[in-house]
Amino acid sequence: MSLPSLLLVGCGKMGGALWQGWLEQGVAPSVILDRSCAAPPAPHRLARTASEIPADFKPDIIILAVKPAGMEEALASLRPFLDGAIIISMLAARTIDSLRAACGDAASTKIVRAMPNTPAAIGKGVTGVVSQDLDADGRTLCTALLSAVGDVAWVESETQLEALTPISGCGPAYVFLLAELLEKEALRVGLPAETARLIARGTVSGAGALIAASDEESATLRKNVTSPNGVTARALDVLMAPEAWPETMTRAVDQAMARAEEMAS
Repeated sequence: MSLPSLLLVGCGKMGGALWQGWLEQGVAPSVILDRSCAAPPAPHRLARTASEIPADFKPDIIILAVKPAGMEEALASLRPFLDGAIIISMLAARTIDSLRAACGDAASTKIVRAMPNTPAAIGKGVTGVVSQDLDADGRTLCTALLSAVGDVAWVESETQLEALTPISGCGPAYVFLLAELLEKEALRVGLPAETARLIARGTVSGAGALIAASDEESATLRKNVTSPNGVTARALDVLMAPEAWPETMTRAVDQAMARAEEMAS
């Protein structure tokens, strides 16, 4: 499926990751609106301000990847390009209603909220998506676009999208913390620093690759590593105690959701 003409507003870490993925898939002539990014290869164009966007450029899709505080200013500057376009917002805690209000009288604009996570930078992300404005063709188009940086999960409501925040949005940080703690423990039990780093990172990335390649449930993969009354079982007795990982993960997710609600209010 060929991708449409795009206007990418903001080319930071997430916007840049998306852009690289789209280039590899051969996007149509498009424009990046950003004050500081490098010029894209021809025939794509760079605009430092909205006034530099060619007047005859009519994007099919506008990807909003600026900071949430810049939403109103960005959409106000893009009014000539909004009618008939699909806006995919990457902005955390900015609702569809607030996006629609910021679009003003561009009534035919279709609004999509998308929430990618940081592994999108290497094409291994997970992006949650919600919209009530799209027909089947529109959903297919957005899926093709967002698939450039990983898996795409459509949800039915913004409530479900916000529920993704402490799972897929924050989840990479939990995994990085595990690698950090494994490395720390490897040092504590006497392994050299270089070895500690290698085995901690390799264990986490290898386990991730295994779970990605397997159709088995995560619990089954865990049990496959755990011989009854063996070394792993003894360690898991500690980690899986009710007051350990099960309880602390629930508390962590609850705290992340509470903070997301604070930011949205």
